[in-house]
Amino acid sequence: MAVGPLLSSGDPEPVEILNRSGPSPFLLIVDHAGKHVPARLNGLDLAPSEFDRHIACDIGARDLALSLSAVLDATLVMQRYSRLVIDCNRDPSRVDAIPALSDGTLISANARLSAEDRAHRIHAIHAPYHQAITGILDERTDRETVLVALHSFTPVLAGEHRPWHVGILHADGIPDYARRLLSVLRLNPDMIIGDNEPYHMDETDFTVPFHAWARNLPYAEIEIRQDLLTAERRDHIVAWMARALCDALNSGTTGQF
Repeated sequence: MAVGPLLSSGDPEPVEILNRSGPSPFLLIVDHAGKHVPARLNGLDLAPSEFDRHIACDIGARDLALSLSAVLDATLVMQRYSRLVIDCNRDPSRVDAIPALSDGTLISANARLSAEDRAHRIHAIHAPYHQAITGILDERTDRETVLVALHSFTPVLAGEHRPWHVGILHADGIPDYARRLLSVLRLNPDMIIGDNEPYHMDETDFTVPFHAWARNLPYAEIEIRQDLLTAERRDHIVAWMARALCDALNSGTTGQF
């Protein structure tokens, strides 16, 4: 572990890369996979229970990604630190890349950061994660690649229930693959599939625009409701999602789930 102003020798590396040589065209990425906090930040002065909430990480997304990577034989890149330390799906220049408030929780340790403190977080966590994705994409320029960003969302936010089971986010660049995936998933009558729900892909999103749009890569940003990613339900979701990803890639829709 490289020691610097933020990370110490006991802290994990910010990026986890699995199956780098996987033959699948899918490159799976998880911006909010982990909930680690650098030791020097003293847990951001939050109660430990806050890190079991959706504000700290995308609950269930890491296990989902590990299973999908295995089923698809796909390369997987994940970020290990909590989004409360720095959100790797935000432009690092944005104020909300290091949130001072998240779903009613005040993160006082983030409220009055100096420019130097922000730079340390960007340098130690945000930059290495995106450099890792860039490096893998550079290695794959001679092969088909579909960038798939995996996220999860809380069933209730600010008291509002969210009916969607899965959302597919897309905007500029080459959104054709995301739209085909949306169509395939909607063949399942038991699932409510959101088109740019529960979030729109907009200026707050960083990872997909930065990597996929810039390279004219097909992509999809997938949001799965967290209550579908429990240990009891995850295997079914993984099998369904893997089939849908492949059907959308092949432009074939069997309709069987």
